[in-house]
Amino acid sequence: MTGDTTIVVPSSLVREAEDKREATRKLGYVARAAAIYRIERILVFPDREAEGRWGGEFVRTVLAYAATPPYLRREVWDERDELRYAGVLPPMRVSPRTGSAGETPESREGIVTEVGPDDRVRVNCGMQHPISLLVPPSMAVEEGERVTVRVSSREPVRARIVDEDPPGFTVDACGDIQEALAREDAGLCIGTSRHGDELTRSRLAELAPRYRDGATVVFGSPGRGLPEMLGVSPEDLPVEPDSPGFDLWLNTVPNQGSEVVHTEEAVFATLAPLALRD
Repeated sequence: MTGDTTIVVPSSLVREAEDKREATRKLGYVARAAAIYRIERILVFPDREAEGRWGGEFVRTVLAYAATPPYLRREVWDERDELRYAGVLPPMRVSPRTGSAGETPESREGIVTEVGPDDRVRVNCGMQHPISLLVPPSMAVEEGERVTVRVSSREPVRARIVDEDPPGFTVDACGDIQEALAREDAGLCIGTSRHGDELTRSRLAELAPRYRDGATVVFGSPGRGLPEMLGVSPEDLPVEPDSPGFDLWLNTVPNQGSEVVHTEEAVFATLAPLALRD
């Protein structure tokens, strides 16, 4: 069993975008990486001094929209200025989680459209019509709440609400980087920087099992690296123990050929090797 993986990005992530369309496209790359590498959570920390025209609310809104299944987007999201260019976002096509033995391996996110008597609710989960389902004794749901539905048959429809997270990733704000690292389920805490330890094959063999047990990976902004954002001198990296709050600092683009690696590029470059199996 593997642990949850969280990536942490700054609210200034799209500060260098020329316009809102380009900013949306950049966020689409981050969302796509999260979907491909089965990231459970994206946290956005404030970097207000460097945000530029599009700050934390824009970043969170676009990422959260990308994380919403297409069949729920119209119901969940009103017309918002932040989503003007949502059409440039790539499809996430999140793989369904495997069900129990004998079931179709499909867990879908749904939204409660109506709460009825006898612990039953109607749920829109992308079927032709909302379906009536029984709420498990361990759960209490309200109208508008998002739930996970395990579908074992589409014709006829057989489904049930399950008390688990839906496929894909969630998007939340966090007060600062330290808050993200202090979470009980933070796991292996990795700071990314060109001044960190180079990710070599031997280093990867050592890190991969720890990463699969759960990890939090933090990225800097396009305008300045993570050490500068935290007031850490690059000359002091890597340090033992790797602080502030990190288990290690990692350079996942050793010998980079460009002066700047953009955040959305660093996300792909970092998650790809860490996801490798033995």
